[in-house]
Amino acid sequence: MPLTSAPEKLSPFRLGDWTTQQLANVEQALTRWVACPKDAPAPAGLGDAMRYAVLDGGKRLRPLLVLAACEAVGGNPQAALRAACAVELIHAYSLVHDDMPCMDNDVLRRGKPTVHVQFGEAQALLAGDALQALAFEFLTPDDDSVDAPTQARLCRMLAQAAGFQGMAGGQAIDLASVGLPLNSVQLHEMHRLKTGALLQASVMMGASCGPALAAVRDALRDYGAAVGLAFQVVDDILDVTADSATLGKTAGKDAAQDKPTFVSLMGLDASRHYAQELLARAFTSLSVIDASHDKGRHNTDALHALADMLVNRGH
Repeated sequence: MPLTSAPEKLSPFRLGDWTTQQLANVEQALTRWVACPKDAPAPAGLGDAMRYAVLDGGKRLRPLLVLAACEAVGGNPQAALRAACAVELIHAYSLVHDDMPCMDNDVLRRGKPTVHVQFGEAQALLAGDALQALAFEFLTPDDDSVDAPTQARLCRMLAQAAGFQGMAGGQAIDLASVGLPLNSVQLHEMHRLKTGALLQASVMMGASCGPALAAVRDALRDYGAAVGLAFQVVDDILDVTADSATLGKTAGKDAAQDKPTFVSLMGLDASRHYAQELLARAFTSLSVIDASHDKGRHNTDALHALADMLVNRGH
């Protein structure tokens, strides 16, 4: 049994219903925007590799966090949908590149062959590059659906989370740490960058789609940090407790490649307890928002439920 459960106020909120509606919007937008329109199709089969990397698979956790955070601050849903899709494209591009032989050399992702297995290494590299560029195009529409200051904030947040201060920097540490005995501080820093930065940015990008008090933004930043770290802890747990069919990717990969993980550092039981501590930290952050004098405009139900689902998946 999980050590921490979602607050009582979650009882009337149906995460499944909320997720179904939000994912329908995200999938529709991704299908439309990554379909490479007839007036400007991607050449030489590149569009096929891009669509393969993005569509028909994935939990879409990052887009859901964007949309939930936007809902929590009463933000612009059009801006949030674009931000949600942009974050997913950055995530998809990172998976394409991470799976290549020069990185993690994996053959299974989202329950199907990885992009380089399906399309070849060169096409996979180009597909990742194109998805990364397309993400920023999503954030800068040429209509008036997203105002210019919001566009700039969203682009900056996503660029920082994806670059050397975030995901790319964390991956560099990860590759350099194979076979090395990292301590707790080093392991936390690696995953704060590699996984946590984009998850936290998803929350903060959603929050930037609407007005919010400084205290609310700080609370959402803390929530994003706790959720980002908890996701990686649980991922490390599932890597040793679940099979490939359940994960949709190769199970036991970290141990096989002698990579440092929370399980290898702390042990399985301690890692499970730590995940629950991080969940409690996320809930505490949201309680600040729920108690704010501006709470009439805030709705954190989805953020509560997503954190609970993220940590307690596999139970």
